[in-house]
Amino acid sequence: MIRRYTLPAMGEIWTEQARFERMLRVEIAVARAQVGRGQVPADALAAIETRARVDVVRIAEIEAITDHDVIAFVSQVAETVGPEGRYLHLGLTSSDVVDTGLALQLHDAGRLLLHEADHLAGVIIARARLERDTLMMGRTHSVHAEPTTLGMKLAGWAFEVERGRERLAAAVDEIATGKISGPVGTYSHLPPDLEAEVLADLGLRVDPISTQIVQRDRHAAMLAAIAILGGSLERFATEVRNLQHTEIAELMEPFKSGQKGSSAMPHKRNPILSERVAGLARLLRGYAQVGFENQPLWHERDISHSSAERVILPDATILLHYLLVRVARLVEGMVARQDRMLENIERGLGLHASSHVLVGLVETGGLSREAAYAIVQEAALRASDERRPLRDLLALDPRVAQCLSLQQLDACFDSAAFVAHVPAAMARLDGLEARLHDRG
Repeated sequence: MIRRYTLPAMGEIWTEQARFERMLRVEIAVARAQVGRGQVPADALAAIETRARVDVVRIAEIEAITDHDVIAFVSQVAETVGPEGRYLHLGLTSSDVVDTGLALQLHDAGRLLLHEADHLAGVIIARARLERDTLMMGRTHSVHAEPTTLGMKLAGWAFEVERGRERLAAAVDEIATGKISGPVGTYSHLPPDLEAEVLADLGLRVDPISTQIVQRDRHAAMLAAIAILGGSLERFATEVRNLQHTEIAELMEPFKSGQKGSSAMPHKRNPILSERVAGLARLLRGYAQVGFENQPLWHERDISHSSAERVILPDATILLHYLLVRVARLVEGMVARQDRMLENIERGLGLHASSHVLVGLVETGGLSREAAYAIVQEAALRASDERRPLRDLLALDPRVAQCLSLQQLDACFDSAAFVAHVPAAMARLDGLEARLHDRG
C-alpha cells in the first residue's frame, strides 16, 4: 500500500523485516521443541536464540540467485548464527514457516483493527447521544419520508460497526491458525505433538487437517469481514456526502483552517474525506473477491495464491485501519446544521405527515384505508405541485372535516409525535457501550 494511506502502527506489521522476524520466531520455536526430543543440541539452540538476526538486504541478495525467498531467508539467518545454523529448518517445508508466520502477522493486524473498530463505535455512540434530539428529515429513495433524529441515525451506525466487528473478531480468531505438518500435511518429518507444542508456544491453534498449507477459507473469511466493515464505513460516508449537497446542507465534513476545496473555485467545501472512504472501500471488496479466488487451489497446494496474498492481505488490513481512524475523525468533527434540518422539514410542506393523517382518517373518522389513502394522496400531490402546505389543503377538504377536527388535524403534523419513541430506541446503546467498556 502507498504511504498516503498507511498509518504507522499497521504499516510496521507488514514490513519485510516484520515478516521475516515472525518467520524466525517460528524457526526458533521449532528448534526449541526439537531440543526436548534430542534432535537439536541445547548449545545449538542457545546459539540460534542469541545470534539469529534478520537482514532483509542480504535475503534479497541471496534470493536474486536462488529465486526462493524462504531458502534465502534460512540461508541468511544461518549465516548470522554460524555453524549451529545448520539446525535451522530441520524437517520443515517452506509453508510451515510461511503460513504460520503469516498467521502471526494477520492476528496482530486483526487485533489492531478490532481496537480501532471499538474506538470508532465509542466515538459514534458519544456523538449519537449528543444529537439524540436533533430533529431532521428521514429520507427514503432520496425523498422526504418522516422525521427522525440525527442521534437515531448515528445509533444505527454504532450497531452496524459492532456487527462488523463481531464478524471480524470471528475471522481474526480463526486466522490465528498455523501448521507444522510437513510437505503434504502428513507429519512425515515432525510429529503432531511437536506441532502442538510449537503452535502453543506461538499462541496459535493447530489446523486439524492441513495439506502443505493452511487452507485459504480462513483468509477469505477475514477478507470478507474486512470488506463488509468497509462497506459499512462507505455507507456512513455516503450519507455525509448526500447531506452535504448544497441543496440540503444538513451535515458537513470538518474543514480545518487553511484547507482548500478547489484550485479554481474558492467557495468550494467538498466532502473529500467521505469520497475517499467510498473509493477505498471499493478496493476492499476487490481484495475479498481475490480471496475467494484463492480458495480452490490444486491438490495439496499450488502457488497461485501466494503472489496475490502479498498484495491483498497487507493492503486490506492497512486500508481498513486507515478508514476506521479517518471515519472516527469524520464523526467527531462533523458539523451538524440544525437550522438547515428544520428549514428542510419546513420546505417539505408537511407532506411527511401524510401517514399520520391517513391513520387518523381511518381510526378516528371511520373511513376505509383505501378511501383515506385516496383523499390524502390527492391532497399531497396537489400540495407538491402547487407548493402549498398539505395541512392547509386538508383543512379545506369537507371529507376530512367530517372525520377530524382542526385540533386533531394539527396533531397529525406535530413533529414530536414522530420521534416520541426515539429515546427508548437509543437506550439500547447502553448495552453496546457496556460491551465496549468490558473489552477495555
